[in-house]
Amino acid sequence: MFDGFTCQDVATPAGGRVRVRVGGSGPPVLLLHGYPQTSAMWHLVAPELARDHTVIAADLPGYGDSVAPGDEVAAFGKRAMARELVSVMGRLGFRRFAVAGHDRGGRCAYRLALDHPDAVTALAVLDILPTADVLATVDAEFARSAWHWFFLAQPGDLPERLIAADPDAFFLRGADGIFGEAALRAYRAAYRRPSVVHAMCQDYRAGATVDRADDEADRGRRRIACPTLVLWGAAGPLGRTDDVLAVWRPWAPGLTGLALDCGHYLAEERPAETAGALREFLSATRQDP
Repeated sequence: MFDGFTCQDVATPAGGRVRVRVGGSGPPVLLLHGYPQTSAMWHLVAPELARDHTVIAADLPGYGDSVAPGDEVAAFGKRAMARELVSVMGRLGFRRFAVAGHDRGGRCAYRLALDHPDAVTALAVLDILPTADVLATVDAEFARSAWHWFFLAQPGDLPERLIAADPDAFFLRGADGIFGEAALRAYRAAYRRPSVVHAMCQDYRAGATVDRADDEADRGRRRIACPTLVLWGAAGPLGRTDDVLAVWRPWAPGLTGLALDCGHYLAEERPAETAGALREFLSATRQDP
């Protein structure tokens, strides 16, 4: 995976460490993965983007081979993650950059654009709605299909203890045939470490608390200033949303988007289409870093 890319660990001022894969040349784009994955999720998309961009694929703080700067829930909030990643990009020499994020990485990506508008030149979010909007509209169907949101967010260490009994059964349910073997090995290597499972739980605990509060504080007051692309899977959870772009438009007036013929894992189910949509968007919004 990631032929021609280099791998390095970047320390952050807050005491964290972020593992990044870097390849290509041209304007920089930061790629952020989702749950329960690592930066390996981009292995089919990153080489295509690297044809005309410098691609930085990062493990989110606490995920994969990255280390969060603390263990409190707030350290796993998307505002804190965004600060860490802005610092990482600065240390790599990139003051301005585009960012694309899937799932939990998408939540970090839009918080990056909100909190650091001078740094983010373009934003792409894959298969998510804003956290506060999701939690404000929870119904029985969502609670059944996305029950892990509420399970992982439980306080204490109950989720961590239960997941430890059979992490493959928990993390890979419903994912048969979606992940390539090399990527799957990377995911398993990560989530079989108790520290990574704990980080995932802390991430969801932050989502239910500090992330939701940050979104609600910004609702109607702050908007994403840069061009924004929303991609989602027509057969995934957002396929049941009446109008995905209408939910996003109050947050990002400069918005475009489309559904791909796949489920939740766009970059692995439809890598060519995902890479093509991202390349077209990044080319149209290209700015000097």
